[in-house]
Amino acid sequence: MKRRTIGTKVPSRVKWLILLTAFQAIGYGFLTTAISAYLPMLGVSSDQVGLIIGASGVAMILTAIPFGVLSDRIGRKRILLWSLVGVPPAMIICAISTDPSVFLIATIIAGISDGAFLSTWNAMIADQTNVDNRDMAFSLSFTVNGGFNAIGLALPLAFPLIEGAFGISSIAVHADTFLILGLITLISPVTIWYLLKDYKEKVPAPRMKGAYLRPRSRKNLMKFSINNMMIGLGAGLIIPLIPTWFYLEYGIGDTYTGPLLAAANLSIIFAVIFSTRLSHRVGAVKAIAITQASSTIFMVLIPFMPGAGPAAAVYLIRTALMNMGGPIMDSYFMGIVDKEDRGLASAINSIVWRLPNSATTVIGGLMLTSGYYTLPFILAATVYIIAVLAFYINFRNVKPNDEPTGTAL
Repeated sequence: MKRRTIGTKVPSRVKWLILLTAFQAIGYGFLTTAISAYLPMLGVSSDQVGLIIGASGVAMILTAIPFGVLSDRIGRKRILLWSLVGVPPAMIICAISTDPSVFLIATIIAGISDGAFLSTWNAMIADQTNVDNRDMAFSLSFTVNGGFNAIGLALPLAFPLIEGAFGISSIAVHADTFLILGLITLISPVTIWYLLKDYKEKVPAPRMKGAYLRPRSRKNLMKFSINNMMIGLGAGLIIPLIPTWFYLEYGIGDTYTGPLLAAANLSIIFAVIFSTRLSHRVGAVKAIAITQASSTIFMVLIPFMPGAGPAAAVYLIRTALMNMGGPIMDSYFMGIVDKEDRGLASAINSIVWRLPNSATTVIGGLMLTSGYYTLPFILAATVYIIAVLAFYINFRNVKPNDEPTGTAL
């Protein structure tokens, strides 16, 4: 059997693709902390916050499969560009008002863009890499996007200084930031269009009549979806609501929880250093199971910590461990489905995570509103344990395809 090589270089244009799309991660990061931490400070209830977050997921769910089918049939490039064009308007809309309905409209637009992005992104990276450098490419993607996302999450840390220096309100600072981010996120579609203007995609091989996925892809996707659905189900109960939980439990606003989320995202940088080596040492399936199981232990400990500081520290460890498994999981999934099915498979895989995640985020918000600050963590951990066991049982003997490196880029 061919031995996988550690250190195989990621293609140059794949690196540029990752870097140039990362500007939008700044906008997504700030939008995340604005909804989950800033809106509660303005008196928006936890159940309304859960509804706004959930609406984004629903929009993504309704659009991901159509975009995935188009991605496999007309190529990834156009769908990727469409996804990037939708983010700047969402940022600008949030500058108009602090009314929750305005943020609801913005998150729906962002959710549609997310549906297009998720149906193409993993497939586009996988198409340009092979089994030797795919883990590294996905690790690079996680690192760069996580770092830029952390910038957006950490922005509220500077707001008190800006408010004091210029004598303007918190509402004005947030609105101006959204306007600036509308311009910054516009960098991605413009530069990606230039990068891919000579990009020629291969016409996919014809599918079997009446089939949307090839048999191998369909079989592995169905099994993989069990794990992804359970992880989405458990995560939705509390992970998107962590800033809201800190605000309700300790009275901490977005000035502190924004940087906390940023630090959690920056843990990706350290996590991916070890994730590729772990995958090569023990195999992708064991690496995913180990990191997810370990992160679950720390997640359930968060509400039992004696204060905000220890709870934040445990949350950072939990996130780092979960981030270690992220790039390995994406790389592995792209390796066990056929190349011609990656767009649709990515869309379906995203949906089976986002659908239960959106539903349980609303449920988690209701729990927090009702004063149940520990229960969401316990329920989420229980579901995670089931998911990890199901994943290992289903995939312990399934190996990814070894295929030549794509040349489209």
